[in-house]
Amino acid sequence: MAQERKPNVVFILVDNIGWGDFGVYGGTIPTPRIDKLASEGIRFNNYNVEVQCTPTRSAIMTGRHPVRSGTFKVPYPGEGLSGMAPWEYTLAELLSDAGYATALYGKWHLGDHQGRLPNDQGFDEWWGTMNSLDEAGYTAWPLFKESGVPVPMIWEGKKGEPSKPVMPLDLNVRPILDGKYIIPKTVEYIKRNAAAKKPFFVYVGYSQVHPPVIGNPDFVGKSEKRGGLFADIIAEMDYRVGQILDAVKEAGVDDNTIFILSSDNAGGGCFPQVGPGSNGPWRGDFMNTPFEGSMRVSAMIRWPGKVPAGVVTQEMLAAVDWLPTLAGMAGSSKLVPKDRPIDGIDASAFMLGKSETSGRDSYMFFGPDGGLMSVKWKIYKMIFRYTEDTVHSAIQSGFITPQFPMLYDLSSDPHEDNNLFYTDMTCGWMGAPVFKLVAEYERSVKQYPNVKVGEDFKGYKK
Repeated sequence: MAQERKPNVVFILVDNIGWGDFGVYGGTIPTPRIDKLASEGIRFNNYNVEVQCTPTRSAIMTGRHPVRSGTFKVPYPGEGLSGMAPWEYTLAELLSDAGYATALYGKWHLGDHQGRLPNDQGFDEWWGTMNSLDEAGYTAWPLFKESGVPVPMIWEGKKGEPSKPVMPLDLNVRPILDGKYIIPKTVEYIKRNAAAKKPFFVYVGYSQVHPPVIGNPDFVGKSEKRGGLFADIIAEMDYRVGQILDAVKEAGVDDNTIFILSSDNAGGGCFPQVGPGSNGPWRGDFMNTPFEGSMRVSAMIRWPGKVPAGVVTQEMLAAVDWLPTLAGMAGSSKLVPKDRPIDGIDASAFMLGKSETSGRDSYMFFGPDGGLMSVKWKIYKMIFRYTEDTVHSAIQSGFITPQFPMLYDLSSDPHEDNNLFYTDMTCGWMGAPVFKLVAEYERSVKQYPNVKVGEDFKGYKK
């Protein structure tokens, strides 16, 4: 019997999009291509990410809680070495070892030194930004030159070679970065590898809606409902997703391509200078942690004929689950590392319609200091620390540790307004499964100590 073809993987990760920004999630800005994509596969209503850009991207790439790899927060210029240690085994390395061509176009944010860039971590080629898009505005400040910080650049690299700067990352390129560069390069890559009949993995680090948000001139003022800049940005995003979908179809590989769209964080109104945004029915946002609005974002997966169409699910899924899940869907589960803790679960059976559950019933959420913030178990959630968002915005708030952990029933209280431990103390039993999970994590850390930020980690002793 002929060996079954390995599926191609297209993974689009947009930036700071809230749970309710797309039409299919209740958003009021039309997103017809994204809505159709969601209807052709599985749409997750309980997909969970990490506290910031870097940790979410790390979780996707490694299948590990970012606190384990020293990537639990966004690094600042001047702080020193950061990002994933070369020892980490990424999704790109796994698929490369499985025979895939691999590429990244767009935002990386998992290391900005040679040796810690995409072409050092499993990608055959890459073009994009080492860090985040806020760097596009650095050179606009009058004293920037005196800081000693290098001028932000866009980079490109190939496996086995040092990465090289291509052009400045500034306010001129920022509005056209996705439309003129990232998407066309992605489209060309899809067509090139489809023509070569080689399985491919392309990871698209879409730049919007990360500040500074400047609209593409081709879309400004042209959104269907004339909803202002934010509507224009979402309209362009929908169009760009459609361009990649069309490229897959035109390349003749539509029936054998896994297509994933999700966001790294829930922006949802936490940047008032960007635009409204929406986190749907959930309380909290990017900074107002660890409420559901700070961790729950949109996610959808499509694979015609393999992933059931028209499924909308409350099954829990997390960013750490993509590595083992995609390994399972590609028939390469044996490549998932056994020499370190892998926190992701293989949800491939659920994705392929062979199981009624994803396999995940809990989720641990860590803060940008690496400390535990909350744990979800089934429909219940226990919060150990949180930020307040009342008099001051949450970005200016420190972490508050309540006298007793706060408990919420997410099935009937999605906005997390009714602290069960305050209103009904018969709920103490809910702590038992949570503290069991915490104890299991702490035991694993004793056996496999967490990698320190910037550490040149070489591996655990056998």
